[in-house]
Amino acid sequence: MRYLPHTESDIQEMLQKIGVKSLDELFSTVPASLRLNRALAVEPSLDERALMDHLEALASKQPKGAPFLGAGANPHHVPPSVDQLLLRGELYTAYTPYQPEIAQGTLQITFEFQTFVTLLTGLEIANASMYDGASAAAEAALMAVRISGGKRTKVVVSKALHPEYRDVVRTYHTEGFDVVEVPFGADGRTDMAALEAAIDENTAGVLVGYPNFFGVVEDLGAIAKLAQAKGAIAISCTTEALAFGLLQSPGAQGIDVAVGEMQSFGNGLNFGGPGLGFFATREKFLRQFPGRVAGATVDKTGKRGFVLTLSTREQHIRREKATSNICTNHGLNATAATIHLSMLGRHGLKALALLNYRRARYAREQLAAAGLKPLFSGPVFNEFAVRAPSDAIARITKAGLSGGLPLGRYYPELGDGLLLCVTELHDKARIDALIAALA
Repeated sequence: MRYLPHTESDIQEMLQKIGVKSLDELFSTVPASLRLNRALAVEPSLDERALMDHLEALASKQPKGAPFLGAGANPHHVPPSVDQLLLRGELYTAYTPYQPEIAQGTLQITFEFQTFVTLLTGLEIANASMYDGASAAAEAALMAVRISGGKRTKVVVSKALHPEYRDVVRTYHTEGFDVVEVPFGADGRTDMAALEAAIDENTAGVLVGYPNFFGVVEDLGAIAKLAQAKGAIAISCTTEALAFGLLQSPGAQGIDVAVGEMQSFGNGLNFGGPGLGFFATREKFLRQFPGRVAGATVDKTGKRGFVLTLSTREQHIRREKATSNICTNHGLNATAATIHLSMLGRHGLKALALLNYRRARYAREQLAAAGLKPLFSGPVFNEFAVRAPSDAIARITKAGLSGGLPLGRYYPELGDGLLLCVTELHDKARIDALIAALA
């Protein structure tokens, strides 16, 4: 693993070079009111053995088994072979390589990651990953505005998109676009009448979840037609990429840009991060693409090799011409996803997705029989919302389980809604225990 530490003498040499006397002087432009004028409030350091005991004590407090909780961070089995291969020295780096002379291994894996994303999304090109699904969604909104030449300044977003993703998109809106949200209907899908009314000649892009935050599968074909009829870019955002193993791809339904989160492949939950964003689109939009693209080529002797073929970030080209200020990607996470997808293959992916769907369907039907009716009538994959008693979380915890997610946190009007996720990690006995806890 490459590691480049800065010694005290290194720091002093750099400060001298730029003409400042100290780090405090370097950061003097930060207002005094925003500075922390004390030491960080952290516990004293532990030796390695004491630290391991401390971590084991913390871990023992966690409920055993996978949580019934998804909402953008879905529990899945990560084969031990993924971690074993990641330990190889030529792969164990989070950094995207620039020099093809020394980085053919990671460049090839990045190329193959992009290939997997295009296969899953049904689109023509993909970039070398993003930070996470939320920032990928915001970058897609920015790209839609760029495609219009900056003449369109409105992005229409479904309220059924992940609430935290919508927060990130709204944070980006200072970059030159306004966000207009449209409601969802009784089936949990985006309200099509409201969507059609919101799209006009000033709309650059339309952004919806697939499946959306409630686990409901949107009608992407109809949404793409509404957007494109007014000259807008149709964008889908997927937080559970395993759904692509069973659902029709966004590209096949006419979507222009597909973004989302790839954590489900090869990456554990890790207390909520880091994530792994993906971004795919049609080749005609290549020049408006954020981030970087690895491509295949041949050297002067005709041997196949890999290089970065497109880098439109401000570090590589003039700042005003850059399509994004993204400075790196989650390369190690992308490598893990690529290894996992390689081992699954086309048939393994479909089988795993089908297993998720069937177990979620069993849970949904048994909960309904026990009196917990579905909150929405739309089709779902491995997540769904039910009407649950107010003490649902307490009951689940008392049973030694964990999850789901009370929807009232994000949607006050859905105060009795509980979002649940069921994957291959939840066997029948565990699902039955959940039902017994909530019945």
